[in-house]
Amino acid sequence: MNIKRFFAKNSREALSMVRKELGAEAVILSNRTVSGGIEILAFKEEDIEALINDEDTDTKMSPDYLDSLEEDDSFLSFVSKNHRLETSLASSKFEAPEFEAPEAPEAEFNNEAQFMPEPVKRIMAKPSVITSNRTVSRAVAHTVTATPSKLNTVQASAQKQLAEKPAPAPVVKAEPAAPVAVSQELSIPELGAKQIASMMGEIRTMRNAIESQLTEMAWNNTQKRDPVKSIMLGTLLSGGYSPALSRQLAESMPANLSQKEGMNWMQAIIEKNLLTMPDENEILDQGGIFTLIGPTGVGKTTTTAKLAARFVMKHGANKLGLITTDAYRIGGHEQLRIYGKILGVMVHAVKDEADLKIALEELKGKHTILIDTVGVSQRDRMVSEQIAMLSSTDKKIKKLLCLNATNTSETLTDVINAYKGKGLDGCIMTKLDEAAIIGNVLDVVIREKLKVYYVANGQRVPEDLHLANKKVLVHRTLKLSKQRNNPFQMRNDELPFLMGATHNMAGAPALAGVDHA
Repeated sequence: MNIKRFFAKNSREALSMVRKELGAEAVILSNRTVSGGIEILAFKEEDIEALINDEDTDTKMSPDYLDSLEEDDSFLSFVSKNHRLETSLASSKFEAPEFEAPEAPEAEFNNEAQFMPEPVKRIMAKPSVITSNRTVSRAVAHTVTATPSKLNTVQASAQKQLAEKPAPAPVVKAEPAAPVAVSQELSIPELGAKQIASMMGEIRTMRNAIESQLTEMAWNNTQKRDPVKSIMLGTLLSGGYSPALSRQLAESMPANLSQKEGMNWMQAIIEKNLLTMPDENEILDQGGIFTLIGPTGVGKTTTTAKLAARFVMKHGANKLGLITTDAYRIGGHEQLRIYGKILGVMVHAVKDEADLKIALEELKGKHTILIDTVGVSQRDRMVSEQIAMLSSTDKKIKKLLCLNATNTSETLTDVINAYKGKGLDGCIMTKLDEAAIIGNVLDVVIREKLKVYYVANGQRVPEDLHLANKKVLVHRTLKLSKQRNNPFQMRNDELPFLMGATHNMAGAPALAGVDHA
Protein backbone atom coordinates (compact mmCIF):
# COMPACT_ATOMS: atom_id res chain seq x y z
CA MET A 1 0.00 0.00 0.00
CA ASN A 2 1.36 3.37 -1.04
CA ILE A 3 0.29 5.90 1.61
CA LYS A 4 1.06 9.50 0.79
CA ARG A 5 1.27 12.53 3.04
CA PHE A 6 -0.12 15.92 2.01
CA PHE A 7 0.53 19.18 3.84
CA ALA A 8 -1.12 22.55 3.23
CA LYS A 9 -2.06 25.70 5.06
CA ASN A 10 -5.75 24.75 5.28
CA SER A 11 -8.09 21.81 4.64
CA ARG A 12 -9.31 23.14 1.28
CA GLU A 13 -5.82 23.22 -0.21
CA ALA A 14 -4.90 19.84 1.28
CA LEU A 15 -8.01 18.10 -0.14
CA SER A 16 -7.37 19.71 -3.51
CA MET A 17 -3.85 18.22 -3.52
CA VAL A 18 -5.24 14.76 -2.64
CA ARG A 19 -7.88 14.92 -5.39
CA LYS A 20 -5.34 16.07 -7.96
CA GLU A 21 -2.79 13.31 -7.25
CA LEU A 22 -4.91 10.31 -6.17
CA GLY A 23 -8.23 11.03 -7.79
CA ALA A 24 -11.70 11.67 -6.48
CA GLU A 25 -12.02 8.12 -5.06
CA ALA A 26 -8.97 8.42 -2.78
CA VAL A 27 -9.28 7.06 0.74
CA ILE A 28 -8.29 9.47 3.53
CA LEU A 29 -6.68 7.84 6.57
CA SER A 30 -6.24 10.87 8.82
CA ASN A 31 -6.72 14.59 8.87
CA ARG A 32 -5.09 16.55 11.68
CA THR A 33 -3.83 20.00 12.54
CA VAL A 34 -0.06 20.32 12.89
CA SER A 35 2.31 23.21 13.34
CA GLY A 36 1.92 25.45 10.32
CA GLY A 37 -1.19 23.91 8.70
CA ILE A 38 -3.12 20.70 7.93
CA GLU A 39 -1.67 17.21 7.38
CA ILE A 40 -3.62 14.51 5.45
CA LEU A 41 -2.64 10.84 4.95
CA ALA A 42 -4.36 9.18 1.94
CA PHE A 43 -4.01 6.37 -0.62
CA LYS A 44 -5.73 5.15 -3.78
CA GLU A 45 -8.83 2.98 -3.61
CA GLU A 46 -7.17 0.33 -5.78
CA ASP A 47 -4.61 -0.28 -3.03
CA ILE A 48 -7.33 -1.79 -0.81
CA GLU A 49 -8.23 -4.45 -3.39
CA ALA A 50 -4.55 -5.22 -3.94
CA LEU A 51 -4.04 -5.61 -0.23
CA ILE A 52 -6.98 -8.04 0.10
CA ASN A 53 -5.80 -10.12 -2.87
CA ASP A 54 -2.25 -10.27 -1.48
CA GLU A 55 -3.54 -11.59 1.83
CA ASP A 56 -5.03 -14.72 0.23
CA THR A 57 -2.05 -15.72 -1.94
CA ASP A 58 1.05 -17.74 -1.13
CA THR A 59 3.64 -19.91 -2.89
CA LYS A 60 5.02 -23.43 -2.91
CA MET A 61 1.82 -25.58 -2.89
CA SER A 62 1.43 -29.04 -4.50
CA PRO A 63 0.73 -28.73 -8.23
CA ASP A 64 -2.80 -30.11 -8.23
CA TYR A 65 -3.86 -28.21 -5.13
CA LEU A 66 -2.16 -24.99 -6.31
CA ASP A 67 -3.99 -25.21 -9.61
CA SER A 68 -7.30 -25.67 -7.84
CA LEU A 69 -6.62 -22.55 -5.70
CA GLU A 70 -5.12 -20.20 -8.27
CA GLU A 71 -7.53 -20.93 -11.15
CA ASP A 72 -10.41 -18.58 -11.80
CA ASP A 73 -12.90 -18.89 -8.98
CA SER A 74 -15.91 -19.08 -11.25
CA PHE A 75 -17.93 -22.23 -10.95
CA LEU A 76 -17.91 -23.15 -14.66
CA SER A 77 -14.12 -23.04 -14.91
CA PHE A 78 -13.73 -25.21 -11.82
CA VAL A 79 -16.32 -27.79 -13.03
CA SER A 80 -14.75 -27.93 -16.47
CA LYS A 81 -11.29 -28.50 -14.99
CA ASN A 82 -12.46 -31.28 -12.69
CA HIS A 83 -14.44 -32.90 -15.52
CA ARG A 84 -11.24 -33.13 -17.57
CA LEU A 85 -9.45 -34.66 -14.59
CA GLU A 86 -12.24 -37.25 -14.18
CA THR A 87 -12.12 -38.25 -17.86
CA SER A 88 -8.38 -38.70 -17.66
CA LEU A 89 -8.65 -40.94 -14.64
CA ALA A 90 -11.41 -43.05 -16.22
CA SER A 91 -9.34 -43.72 -19.35
CA SER A 92 -6.29 -44.86 -17.41
CA LYS A 93 -5.52 -48.48 -16.51
CA PHE A 94 -5.80 -47.77 -12.82
CA GLU A 95 -9.10 -48.20 -11.12
CA ALA A 96 -10.46 -45.06 -9.55
CA PRO A 97 -10.61 -45.36 -5.77
CA GLU A 98 -13.81 -45.15 -3.88
CA PHE A 99 -14.48 -41.84 -2.19
CA GLU A 100 -16.11 -41.36 1.14
CA ALA A 101 -19.00 -39.05 1.74
CA PRO A 102 -18.01 -35.42 2.18
CA GLU A 103 -17.15 -34.39 5.70
CA ALA A 104 -18.14 -31.24 7.50
CA PRO A 105 -16.27 -28.19 6.24
CA GLU A 106 -14.11 -28.02 9.37
CA ALA A 107 -13.14 -31.68 9.15
CA GLU A 108 -12.42 -31.30 5.43
CA PHE A 109 -10.10 -28.41 6.15
CA ASN A 110 -8.24 -30.39 8.80
CA ASN A 111 -7.79 -33.41 6.52
CA GLU A 112 -6.45 -31.29 3.69
CA ALA A 113 -4.15 -29.32 5.96
CA GLN A 114 -2.11 -32.36 6.99
CA PHE A 115 -0.98 -32.91 3.36
CA MET A 116 -0.13 -29.26 2.73
CA PRO A 117 3.42 -27.88 2.68
CA GLU A 118 4.47 -25.96 5.80
CA PRO A 119 4.15 -22.44 4.25
CA VAL A 120 0.63 -23.24 3.15
CA LYS A 121 -0.29 -24.45 6.62
CA ARG A 122 0.81 -21.14 8.11
CA ILE A 123 -1.26 -19.19 5.60
CA MET A 124 -4.34 -21.38 6.11
CA ALA A 125 -4.00 -21.07 9.89
CA LYS A 126 -3.74 -17.30 9.61
CA PRO A 127 -7.11 -15.59 10.06
CA SER A 128 -7.91 -13.90 6.79
CA VAL A 129 -10.82 -12.92 4.62
CA ILE A 130 -11.98 -15.84 2.40
CA THR A 131 -14.35 -15.00 -0.39
CA SER A 132 -17.59 -16.85 -0.91
CA ASN A 133 -16.44 -17.95 -4.37
CA ARG A 134 -13.45 -19.80 -2.89
CA THR A 135 -15.68 -21.53 -0.29
CA VAL A 136 -18.08 -22.67 -2.98
CA SER A 137 -15.23 -23.94 -5.15
CA ARG A 138 -13.79 -26.15 -2.40
CA ALA A 139 -17.19 -27.68 -1.59
CA VAL A 140 -17.97 -28.34 -5.25
CA ALA A 141 -14.52 -29.82 -5.91
CA HIS A 142 -15.06 -32.48 -3.28
CA THR A 143 -18.56 -33.22 -4.50
CA VAL A 144 -17.55 -33.48 -8.17
CA THR A 145 -14.66 -35.79 -7.40
CA ALA A 146 -16.82 -38.06 -5.27
CA THR A 147 -19.90 -38.24 -7.51
CA PRO A 148 -19.38 -37.00 -11.08
CA SER A 149 -22.98 -37.87 -11.96
CA LYS A 150 -24.30 -35.14 -9.71
CA LEU A 151 -22.70 -32.22 -11.55
CA ASN A 152 -26.02 -30.65 -12.33
CA THR A 153 -27.15 -30.79 -8.70
CA VAL A 154 -23.89 -29.29 -7.48
CA GLN A 155 -24.04 -26.56 -10.11
CA ALA A 156 -27.50 -25.55 -9.00
CA SER A 157 -26.42 -25.52 -5.35
CA ALA A 158 -23.37 -23.40 -6.10
CA GLN A 159 -25.35 -20.90 -8.14
CA LYS A 160 -27.80 -20.61 -5.26
CA GLN A 161 -24.96 -19.80 -2.83
CA LEU A 162 -23.57 -17.20 -5.21
CA ALA A 163 -26.99 -15.63 -5.53
CA GLU A 164 -27.33 -15.45 -1.76
CA LYS A 165 -23.90 -13.82 -1.36
CA PRO A 166 -24.37 -10.34 0.18
CA ALA A 167 -23.34 -7.43 -1.96
CA PRO A 168 -19.96 -5.96 -1.00
CA ALA A 169 -20.23 -2.93 1.23
CA PRO A 170 -19.40 0.26 -0.61
CA VAL A 171 -16.17 2.00 0.35
CA VAL A 172 -17.01 5.05 2.37
CA LYS A 173 -14.62 7.94 2.03
CA ALA A 174 -13.44 9.32 5.33
CA GLU A 175 -14.62 12.82 5.98
CA PRO A 176 -11.89 15.28 6.99
CA ALA A 177 -11.78 15.64 10.74
CA ALA A 178 -12.52 19.02 12.20
CA PRO A 179 -9.34 20.96 13.00
CA VAL A 180 -8.31 20.60 16.64
CA ALA A 181 -6.96 23.64 18.42
CA VAL A 182 -3.38 23.29 19.64
CA SER A 183 -4.44 24.34 23.12
CA GLN A 184 -6.88 21.39 23.35
CA GLU A 185 -4.15 18.86 24.18
CA LEU A 186 -4.96 15.75 26.13
CA SER A 187 -3.66 15.89 29.68
CA ILE A 188 -3.15 13.19 32.24
CA PRO A 189 -6.01 13.04 34.74
CA GLU A 190 -5.28 14.52 38.09
CA LEU A 191 -5.51 11.17 39.82
CA GLY A 192 -3.17 9.60 37.26
CA ALA A 193 -0.63 12.37 37.70
CA LYS A 194 -0.60 11.83 41.46
CA GLN A 195 -0.13 8.11 40.99
CA ILE A 196 2.75 8.69 38.58
CA ALA A 197 4.39 11.14 40.98
CA SER A 198 4.02 8.63 43.81
CA MET A 199 5.47 5.87 41.66
CA MET A 200 8.44 8.04 40.67
CA GLY A 201 9.05 8.82 44.34
CA GLU A 202 9.07 5.11 45.15
CA ILE A 203 11.49 4.46 42.28
CA ARG A 204 13.85 7.17 43.55
CA THR A 205 13.66 5.71 47.06
CA MET A 206 14.47 2.24 45.73
CA ARG A 207 17.36 3.62 43.68
CA ASN A 208 18.81 5.43 46.70
CA ALA A 209 18.48 2.29 48.81
CA ILE A 210 20.25 0.20 46.17
CA GLU A 211 23.01 2.79 45.75
CA SER A 212 23.46 2.97 49.52
CA GLN A 213 23.83 -0.80 49.76
CA LEU A 214 26.28 -0.86 46.86
CA THR A 215 28.30 1.92 48.49
CA GLU A 216 28.40 0.01 51.77
CA MET A 217 29.66 -3.06 49.93
CA ALA A 218 32.25 -0.96 48.09
CA TRP A 219 33.56 0.54 51.33
CA ASN A 220 33.68 -2.89 52.96
CA ASN A 221 35.89 -3.99 50.10
CA THR A 222 37.94 -0.79 50.36
CA GLN A 223 38.64 -1.42 54.04
CA LYS A 224 40.02 -4.85 53.18
CA ARG A 225 41.81 -3.86 49.99
CA ASP A 226 43.18 -0.43 51.05
CA PRO A 227 42.89 0.03 54.83
CA VAL A 228 44.79 3.34 54.76
CA LYS A 229 41.84 5.02 53.03
CA SER A 230 39.56 3.78 55.76
CA ILE A 231 41.93 5.11 58.43
CA MET A 232 42.13 8.53 56.76
CA LEU A 233 38.35 8.68 56.42
CA GLY A 234 37.92 8.04 60.13
CA THR A 235 40.62 10.62 60.90
CA LEU A 236 38.84 13.35 58.93
CA LEU A 237 35.46 12.57 60.47
CA SER A 238 36.88 12.61 63.98
CA GLY A 239 38.62 15.92 63.25
CA GLY A 240 35.29 17.62 62.56
CA TYR A 241 35.15 17.52 58.76
CA SER A 242 31.81 16.80 57.12
CA PRO A 243 31.09 13.28 55.79
CA ALA A 244 30.73 14.66 52.25
CA LEU A 245 34.15 16.35 52.18
CA SER A 246 35.79 13.47 54.05
CA ARG A 247 34.39 10.98 51.57
CA GLN A 248 35.50 13.03 48.57
CA LEU A 249 39.05 13.41 49.86
CA ALA A 250 39.34 9.75 50.90
CA GLU A 251 38.12 8.53 47.51
CA SER A 252 40.59 10.84 45.75
CA MET A 253 43.58 9.60 47.73
CA PRO A 254 46.01 7.48 45.69
CA ALA A 255 45.93 3.77 46.37
CA ASN A 256 48.53 1.69 48.17
CA LEU A 257 49.98 4.48 50.33
CA SER A 258 51.38 3.90 53.77
CA GLN A 259 49.62 5.52 56.71
CA LYS A 260 52.29 8.21 56.98
CA GLU A 261 52.17 8.91 53.25
CA GLY A 262 48.38 9.06 53.38
CA MET A 263 48.50 11.54 56.27
CA ASN A 264 50.99 13.75 54.41
CA TRP A 265 48.90 13.63 51.23
CA MET A 266 45.71 14.52 53.13
CA GLN A 267 47.39 17.44 54.91
CA ALA A 268 48.78 18.80 51.64
CA ILE A 269 45.38 18.61 49.90
CA ILE A 270 43.55 20.41 52.73
CA GLU A 271 46.24 23.10 52.88
CA LYS A 272 45.92 23.58 49.13
CA ASN A 273 42.19 24.30 49.45
CA LEU A 274 42.47 26.52 52.54
CA LEU A 275 42.88 30.21 51.64
CA THR A 276 44.83 32.37 54.09
CA MET A 277 46.44 35.82 54.16
CA PRO A 278 50.20 35.36 53.66
CA ASP A 279 51.20 38.41 55.75
CA GLU A 280 49.74 41.49 57.43
CA ASN A 281 50.56 43.87 54.60
CA GLU A 282 47.01 43.59 53.23
CA ILE A 283 45.65 45.22 56.40
CA LEU A 284 48.43 47.01 58.25
CA ASP A 285 50.46 48.30 55.32
CA GLN A 286 47.97 48.70 52.47
CA GLY A 287 45.31 50.18 54.72
CA GLY A 288 41.68 50.86 53.87
CA ILE A 289 38.32 50.50 55.61
CA PHE A 290 37.60 47.22 57.38
CA THR A 291 34.45 46.22 59.25
CA LEU A 292 34.02 43.20 61.51
CA ILE A 293 30.58 41.59 61.33
CA GLY A 294 29.02 38.51 62.88
CA PRO A 295 26.46 37.22 65.41
CA THR A 296 26.34 38.13 69.06
CA GLY A 297 29.19 36.94 71.24
CA VAL A 298 31.72 35.91 68.59
CA GLY A 299 34.29 38.45 69.82
CA LYS A 300 33.98 41.28 67.28
CA THR A 301 34.79 44.13 69.70
CA THR A 302 37.75 42.33 71.28
CA THR A 303 39.11 41.39 67.85
CA THR A 304 38.72 45.01 66.69
CA ALA A 305 40.75 46.14 69.71
CA LYS A 306 43.44 43.56 68.92
CA LEU A 307 43.71 44.77 65.31
CA ALA A 308 43.83 48.40 66.47
CA ALA A 309 46.64 47.63 68.92
CA ARG A 310 48.68 45.83 66.22
CA PHE A 311 48.27 48.79 63.87
CA VAL A 312 49.18 51.41 66.50
CA MET A 313 52.28 49.45 67.43
CA LYS A 314 53.43 49.55 63.81
CA HIS A 315 52.18 52.89 62.40
CA GLY A 316 51.06 55.01 65.36
CA ALA A 317 47.68 56.14 66.71
CA ASN A 318 47.29 59.21 64.48
CA LYS A 319 46.84 57.09 61.34
CA LEU A 320 44.03 54.93 62.74
CA GLY A 321 40.29 55.63 62.92
CA LEU A 322 37.76 53.68 65.01
CA ILE A 323 33.97 53.56 64.43
CA THR A 324 31.32 51.60 66.31
CA THR A 325 27.69 50.96 65.35
CA ASP A 326 26.89 49.21 68.66
CA ALA A 327 24.45 51.82 69.96
CA TYR A 328 21.67 49.34 70.82
CA ARG A 329 23.35 47.37 73.60
CA ILE A 330 23.67 49.15 76.95
CA GLY A 331 27.30 50.13 77.27
CA GLY A 332 28.06 48.40 73.97
CA HIS A 333 30.34 51.09 72.62
CA GLU A 334 31.95 51.78 76.00
CA GLN A 335 34.16 48.72 75.73
CA LEU A 336 35.71 49.96 72.48
CA ARG A 337 36.00 53.50 73.89
CA ILE A 338 38.07 52.13 76.76
CA TYR A 339 40.40 50.36 74.33
CA GLY A 340 40.58 53.54 72.22
CA LYS A 341 41.48 55.63 75.23
CA ILE A 342 44.27 53.19 76.09
CA LEU A 343 45.58 53.33 72.51
CA GLY A 344 45.07 57.08 72.16
CA VAL A 345 42.50 56.74 69.34
CA MET A 346 39.15 58.53 69.26
CA VAL A 347 36.07 56.30 68.75
CA HIS A 348 33.14 57.56 66.64
CA ALA A 349 29.66 56.12 67.37
CA VAL A 350 27.13 55.98 64.50
CA LYS A 351 23.47 54.92 64.37
CA ASP A 352 22.49 55.03 60.71
CA GLU A 353 23.74 55.57 57.19
CA ALA A 354 23.92 59.35 57.53
CA ASP A 355 26.07 59.13 60.66
CA LEU A 356 28.32 56.60 58.97
CA LYS A 357 28.90 58.87 55.96
CA ILE A 358 29.72 61.81 58.25
CA ALA A 359 32.17 59.74 60.30
CA LEU A 360 33.91 58.39 57.21
CA GLU A 361 34.21 61.91 55.83
CA GLU A 362 35.84 63.10 59.05
CA LEU A 363 38.30 60.18 59.00
CA LYS A 364 39.12 60.29 55.30
CA GLY A 365 42.72 61.26 56.03
CA LYS A 366 43.37 58.15 58.11
CA HIS A 367 45.47 55.30 56.76
CA THR A 368 43.23 52.59 58.21
CA ILE A 369 39.68 52.68 59.58
CA LEU A 370 38.22 49.84 61.65
CA ILE A 371 34.42 49.56 62.12
CA ASP A 372 32.97 47.51 64.98
CA THR A 373 29.34 46.46 64.39
CA VAL A 374 26.49 45.46 66.67
CA GLY A 375 26.04 41.73 67.14
CA VAL A 376 22.66 40.27 66.12
CA SER A 377 21.44 36.77 65.42
CA GLN A 378 21.97 35.59 61.87
CA ARG A 379 18.20 35.14 61.60
CA ASP A 380 17.36 38.68 62.70
CA ARG A 381 16.11 41.12 60.05
CA MET A 382 18.59 43.67 61.40
CA VAL A 383 21.34 41.73 59.63
CA SER A 384 20.11 42.85 56.21
CA GLU A 385 19.71 46.42 57.48
CA GLN A 386 23.26 46.39 58.79
CA ILE A 387 24.64 45.06 55.50
CA ALA A 388 22.64 47.71 53.61
CA MET A 389 24.08 50.48 55.80
CA LEU A 390 27.65 49.32 55.21
CA SER A 391 27.00 49.15 51.46
CA SER A 392 25.36 52.60 51.24
CA THR A 393 28.58 54.61 51.07
CA ASP A 394 30.63 55.25 47.97
CA LYS A 395 33.76 54.02 49.73
CA LYS A 396 34.97 50.44 49.53
CA ILE A 397 34.43 48.75 52.89
CA LYS A 398 35.96 45.29 53.25
CA LYS A 399 33.76 42.98 55.32
CA LEU A 400 35.45 40.43 57.59
CA LEU A 401 33.12 37.84 59.14
CA CYS A 402 33.96 36.56 62.62
CA LEU A 403 33.33 32.79 62.90
CA ASN A 404 33.07 31.07 66.25
CA ALA A 405 35.12 27.86 66.07
CA THR A 406 32.94 26.22 68.74
CA ASN A 407 29.82 26.32 66.54
CA THR A 408 28.70 23.37 64.44
CA SER A 409 29.17 23.26 60.69
CA GLU A 410 25.44 23.80 60.17
CA THR A 411 25.43 26.94 62.33
CA LEU A 412 28.53 28.34 60.64
CA THR A 413 27.02 27.77 57.20
CA ASP A 414 23.83 29.51 58.33
CA VAL A 415 25.85 32.50 59.56
CA ILE A 416 27.76 32.81 56.28
CA ASN A 417 24.58 32.65 54.21
CA ALA A 418 22.99 35.39 56.32
CA TYR A 419 25.92 37.80 56.32
CA LYS A 420 27.48 37.39 52.91
CA GLY A 421 24.98 39.75 51.23
CA LYS A 422 26.86 41.19 48.23
CA GLY A 423 29.97 39.28 49.20
CA LEU A 424 32.50 38.75 51.96
CA ASP A 425 36.18 39.65 51.72
CA GLY A 426 37.35 37.17 54.32
CA CYS A 427 36.89 35.84 57.83
CA ILE A 428 38.53 35.70 61.25
CA MET A 429 38.31 32.52 63.31
CA THR A 430 37.65 33.24 66.97
CA LYS A 431 37.62 31.19 70.18
CA LEU A 432 40.00 28.52 68.94
CA ASP A 433 41.10 28.12 72.55
CA GLU A 434 37.59 26.93 73.46
CA ALA A 435 37.09 24.53 70.53
CA ALA A 436 37.80 20.82 70.98
CA ILE A 437 37.96 20.29 67.21
CA ILE A 438 38.29 22.86 64.44
CA GLY A 439 37.71 20.71 61.37
CA ASN A 440 34.15 22.04 61.27
CA VAL A 441 35.22 25.65 60.69
CA LEU A 442 37.94 24.66 58.20
CA ASP A 443 35.39 22.55 56.31
CA VAL A 444 33.01 25.53 56.02
CA VAL A 445 35.61 28.06 54.86
CA ILE A 446 36.89 25.56 52.29
CA ARG A 447 33.36 25.07 50.96
CA GLU A 448 32.62 28.81 50.87
CA LYS A 449 36.13 29.70 49.62
CA LEU A 450 36.63 32.34 52.32
CA LYS A 451 40.09 33.71 52.97
CA VAL A 452 41.15 33.38 56.62
CA TYR A 453 42.86 36.60 57.79
CA TYR A 454 43.45 35.92 61.48
CA VAL A 455 42.75 33.41 64.22
CA ALA A 456 41.98 34.43 67.81
CA ASN A 457 42.63 32.10 70.71
CA GLY A 458 42.06 34.16 73.86
CA GLN A 459 41.02 37.47 75.46
CA ARG A 460 44.39 39.12 75.73
CA VAL A 461 44.91 42.25 73.64
CA PRO A 462 46.83 42.12 71.34
CA GLU A 463 48.68 38.88 72.14
CA ASP A 464 45.88 36.43 71.31
CA LEU A 465 45.54 37.36 67.63
CA HIS A 466 47.65 35.55 65.03
CA LEU A 467 48.00 35.26 61.30
CA ALA A 468 46.26 32.16 59.99
CA ASN A 469 48.90 29.46 59.49
CA LYS A 470 47.29 26.78 57.33
CA LYS A 471 49.88 24.14 58.18
CA VAL A 472 49.28 24.55 61.92
CA LEU A 473 45.50 24.59 61.55
CA VAL A 474 45.31 21.47 59.39
CA HIS A 475 47.80 19.61 61.55
CA ARG A 476 45.67 20.38 64.60
CA THR A 477 42.57 18.85 62.99
CA LEU A 478 44.42 15.64 62.17
CA LYS A 479 46.20 15.47 65.51
CA LEU A 480 43.11 15.92 67.67
CA SER A 481 41.43 13.02 65.89
CA LYS A 482 44.04 10.59 67.26
CA GLN A 483 42.71 10.82 70.80
CA ARG A 484 41.84 7.46 72.33
CA ASN A 485 38.54 6.53 73.96
CA ASN A 486 36.71 9.31 72.13
CA PRO A 487 32.97 8.48 72.22
CA PHE A 488 32.39 10.66 69.15
CA GLN A 489 35.00 8.90 67.02
CA MET A 490 33.76 6.68 64.21
CA ARG A 491 34.63 3.00 64.44
CA ASN A 492 35.87 1.18 61.37
CA ASP A 493 32.79 -1.05 61.20
CA GLU A 494 30.54 2.05 61.18
CA LEU A 495 32.23 3.75 58.23
CA PRO A 496 30.51 1.72 55.46
CA PHE A 497 27.07 2.60 56.84
CA LEU A 498 27.97 6.30 56.99
CA MET A 499 29.34 6.25 53.46
CA GLY A 500 26.24 4.47 52.23
CA ALA A 501 24.01 7.12 53.81
CA THR A 502 26.02 9.99 52.26
CA HIS A 503 26.64 8.49 48.81
CA ASN A 504 24.63 11.24 47.06
CA MET A 505 26.38 14.12 48.88
CA ALA A 506 29.82 13.76 47.31
CA GLY A 507 28.70 15.55 44.14
CA ALA A 508 27.11 18.49 45.96
CA PRO A 509 27.60 21.90 44.27
CA ALA A 510 29.42 23.22 47.35
CA LEU A 511 32.15 20.60 46.81
CA ALA A 512 32.49 21.14 43.07
CA GLY A 513 35.38 23.58 43.49
CA VAL A 514 37.40 21.48 45.95
CA ASP A 515 40.78 20.67 44.42
CA HIS A 516 41.87 17.15 45.33
CA ALA A 517 44.48 16.59 42.64
